[in-house]
Amino acid sequence: MSDTSLAHATVTNLDQGNTIKCMFNPKEYTWTKTNNWDEGKVPAKNISDLHFTGGKSATLKMDLFFDTYAEGKDVRKEYTDAFWELMSIDPSKKDKNNDYGRPPRVLFQWGAAWSFEAVITSLSQQFTLFLSDGTPVRATLTVNFQQVRDTANLAPQNPTSGGAGGERVWQVGAGDTLAWIAYREYGDATKWRLIAQANNLIQVRELAPGTVLVIPNE
Repeated sequence: MSDTSLAHATVTNLDQGNTIKCMFNPKEYTWTKTNNWDEGKVPAKNISDLHFTGGKSATLKMDLFFDTYAEGKDVRKEYTDAFWELMSIDPSKKDKNNDYGRPPRVLFQWGAAWSFEAVITSLSQQFTLFLSDGTPVRATLTVNFQQVRDTANLAPQNPTSGGAGGERVWQVGAGDTLAWIAYREYGDATKWRLIAQANNLIQVRELAPGTVLVIPNE
């Protein structure tokens, strides 16, 4: 089966709503999960007693491949610069404690099978092919994601009720974004504009907790 017959993996900026489609799906990826165990001191024993003190966020690592040789275009401008922007501070997302901005939260999604809400903690780029003028046309990005939301503990969907036209409603919780709500309701984070239009939203980046949004039928 060719790569083009598979659903493309995407990375969505959950704070802004824009989505980057991966040119090729990753060939492999690595999950890592670490738990904290406190090793207590127990005299006169060969081993100590371990006490669980909490889990750490899971991490996801993968390589993404991009190639623009056939088009003769700069692979950075066409694809990889968009990933570097996800490492930059967004001044509009300020920490309430220190008033500093932060890079955006993202959602890695591959079809409807699974997704991973995270931040990108590290990004490296290797160029392997160039045009005669030095323009890079082939690159591999190594991306490390770190989990920010435990989706295993979420209910299958936000509690909803019927609307006047058979649509659903969603009550906004802390940290919810339109892209995240679209993913939970439609299985596709890129459909956040449907919700924005149905609710006549102008300020789409900040949703006040407690707000009730109409979720239109597709």
